[in-house]
Amino acid sequence: MTQLVPQVTDHGGGVRSIQVPIPDNPLGYTLVYVVDTDRGPVLVDTGWDDPQSWDTLTAGLSALGTAAGEIHGVVITHHHPDHHGLSGKVREASGAWIAMHEADSAIVRRTRETDLGRWLSYMAAKLTAAGAPEAHVAPMRTPRPLRLPGFSPAVPDREIVPGELLALPGRRLRAIWTPGHTPGHVCLHLEEEHPSRLPGHGRLFSGDHLLPEITPHIGLYEDPDDATVTDPLGDYLDSLERVGRLTPAEVLPAHQHVFTDAAARVRELLAHHEERLTGLLGLLVEPLTPWQLAERMEWNRPWEQIPYGSRNIAVSEAEAHLRRLVKLGRAEAVAGSEPVAYVAV
Repeated sequence: MTQLVPQVTDHGGGVRSIQVPIPDNPLGYTLVYVVDTDRGPVLVDTGWDDPQSWDTLTAGLSALGTAAGEIHGVVITHHHPDHHGLSGKVREASGAWIAMHEADSAIVRRTRETDLGRWLSYMAAKLTAAGAPEAHVAPMRTPRPLRLPGFSPAVPDREIVPGELLALPGRRLRAIWTPGHTPGHVCLHLEEEHPSRLPGHGRLFSGDHLLPEITPHIGLYEDPDDATVTDPLGDYLDSLERVGRLTPAEVLPAHQHVFTDAAARVRELLAHHEERLTGLLGLLVEPLTPWQLAERMEWNRPWEQIPYGSRNIAVSEAEAHLRRLVKLGRAEAVAGSEPVAYVAV
């Protein structure tokens, strides 16, 4: 039997990381950070709920001289399963508290409590309203498993309050609310001098908000009982600028690798989204539904090769961009169109 050798890194100053694999995903892994505190180690994110991922996390903790049973707490940057998935197993092993921003905790609770049939009906209606063809919507009307791997995380028992220091004895870790990728995404600013004395203000655990080479997905997380029209892309752009002003010495993201010069990366992402919005206006010279816009947008592969679930995510991102353009007064809904189409103005 091959011995599992986890990839662990010591970032100095009582901060280490473990590469926890994400099954069948091009991202490859989630960087789970282990932060030493006066009451024991605290995790920033946990990884996907999968036996291989759990084995890697526990082996990594062992390599770092600790164990899952010794974890004092878990801080979740956002509710996605590659970040929050193993939180329940960590709590079972250690009794650790789990902290998350209330907006994402609400999504976790809603996902667990909403009747599956109602949720699928809601999603089918959303896709139909976005202009999805019947062949794509039809599977939403058929029974699905009640639990998918990676999608049964624990309900958090602590709330992350933006602007406040988290209860990590001996550390100064401040929550920065950065909505956009999810409504309750948070970055975590470690307000301590960098162990290598790099210029800047501490270090930033950036989750998926700020990644060195990947542009985070901007999607919609709707409540079937709430008709509020949100602007997640606008929220993300505002959050980017707020993070850029922190000028951290180093960014510790949840994927890829640690990097410096957060301000430069923020400028790149702001420019990317402005360029993309301008490009979408070129497509909207003719009326398009969110589905039709998604078909024409540039992705990492041709539309015909995008899997079913990823198409739902793509349509969600297309609609997020449309909402931003409408809010800026650069596009509008075509009166009387059904499903609703949008056109540049």
